Amino acid sequence: MMSLLQNVIQLLGTVGYYQGKITEFKGLITGSVFSNSGNTMEELLQNKAIIIGLWLILFFALERLRPMAVHPDLTKRPEARGRVIRNALLWFCNTLMSPFIVLPITAWASTHALDWRADFMDGNLAVLLIDLLILDMLIYWWHRFNHQIPFLWRFHEIHHLDAFLDSTSALRFHFGEVFISALVRAAIVITLDIPFETIVIFEICVLISTIFHHSNLKLPRALERFLSPLVITPAMHWIHHHAVRKDTDSNYGTVLSCWDRIFGSHNRTIRTPTMRIGVEGVEEKDITGLLLKPFKPRKH
Repeated sequence: MMSLLQNVIQLLGTVGYYQGKITEFKGLITGSVFSNSGNTMEELLQNKAIIIGLWLILFFALERLRPMAVHPDLTKRPEARGRVIRNALLWFCNTLMSPFIVLPITAWASTHALDWRADFMDGNLAVLLIDLLILDMLIYWWHRFNHQIPFLWRFHEIHHLDAFLDSTSALRFHFGEVFISALVRAAIVITLDIPFETIVIFEICVLISTIFHHSNLKLPRALERFLSPLVITPAMHWIHHHAVRKDTDSNYGTVLSCWDRIFGSHNRTIRTPTMRIGVEGVEEKDITGLLLKPFKPRKH
């Protein structure tokens, strides 16, 4: 229990410190890009950092108190700590990139949108919900394309090489994937004239869902059965990370689980605690290998 508390306190300090620094940069950027509503943007981003930070800490603790599979940290294996550090370093790279590249791209897109929306759509709750639904469907397809298009898989594979699944896996993405995703998102924002506030709200929904369904938390069976027809659950996403390619290429949903059923990618395989996690035929790398892997030539 003391070890768990120490881990949580350390994670809390790290997340709090860096989120605070990043939020300061984001406040400066949004204040210059959105001169008429800089305070609102800064508050929204600060709230996002607080919500996600607390949500991550909650599941980091819960999955160690009630794990579905035997967590590497609990076995005291030396490689367990290295795994969490790798995930944290990948997250840190993306966190550094966010205020200088990702956020400015999104902010620029929102100020250069096609501006086709009628005035009544501004601040309309129904329109917001429709926007969130459309964005969730689009991110389903973007995730699916990341598996089906070899160039995109080069970067997304880094996320799947994690040999275990827990809340820290939700932070593990190659900076190349984050950058490409930001460009695609900008095109969507411009075309659909999506407000910047809606993008931030959707990001909060995505991060909450991603931390939840990557977690190693063992849910009561009744709760799992209740949630799975509505949202992506840990048991559903565990199959997506199974080191068998036919399972990896399924269950692409991020927030809502309906898209996999609608578009024929739902996988009914039952999760078991002993399922091997990772990429079929490929082993995990150290942090340098993970950062360089997408850029190396491939034999096939």
